[in-house]
Amino acid sequence: MAFLPDESRSLPPPPLLNKGSVWLGFVGWMTAVLHNTFNQRPVLRAGVHRQILLTTVGWFVGYYLMKRTEYIYAKTDRELLEYVRRHPEDFKVAG
Repeated sequence: MAFLPDESRSLPPPPLLNKGSVWLGFVGWMTAVLHNTFNQRPVLRAGVHRQILLTTVGWFVGYYLMKRTEYIYAKTDRELLEYVRRHPEDFKVAG
């Protein structure tokens, strides 16, 4: 994948049903419905193949965006923990 480095393969995959997938799948479906509305076609009955296609595309885009987000968070956490490990004098345990 072009926007995820190879080191992201060590992370567990996000669940298929996540907020990014659901949201962008819904946006894809609404895009097809609005397209029917603007072209004065039956809203839900016309272009069902387009509705399925745009929902699927939105779902996969949401999945991979969530995967990238989790990679960025994991990378940030790794860098912060490495900083804490190298500078223990700045992070004394209250006792």
